[in-house]
Amino acid sequence: MALKLSLKPGERFAINGAVLTNGDRRAVMIVENEARLLREGDILQPDDVRTPATRIYFPIMMMYLEPAKRDEFHADFAARLTQFIDAVDDPDVQNVCLRIGAHVANRDYYKGLTACRKLMTYEEKMLSHVA
Repeated sequence: MALKLSLKPGERFAINGAVLTNGDRRAVMIVENEARLLREGDILQPDDVRTPATRIYFPIMMMYLEPAKRDEFHADFAARLTQFIDAVDDPDVQNVCLRIGAHVANRDYYKGLTACRKLMTYEEKMLSHVA
């Protein structure tokens, strides 16, 4: 199934590890086969990794974008996910963590990233009460 990608002027995205930037006009691309694709807003830079949830997201993202280095990132991912599960009492959040683990175990990294965004939202909500 084809993926239709609408890009804003200057928007960056990664496709199979290559970082591309759209030109000065809005564009639409259609990806007709399976590819590892992330939009600029879904890519975390190492300096952005500051919270427990982003420390889970980053190694999943790297496993997705750099398949040759999956083993390097998997141990970090597993440790961070275990720490997060142990730190939260909310069963719904723990279930999200379990789904993330299942997606990664099945090498469905994009779905793992999508589920991990829920952890990031939960974390933001919890941290906003502290501030």
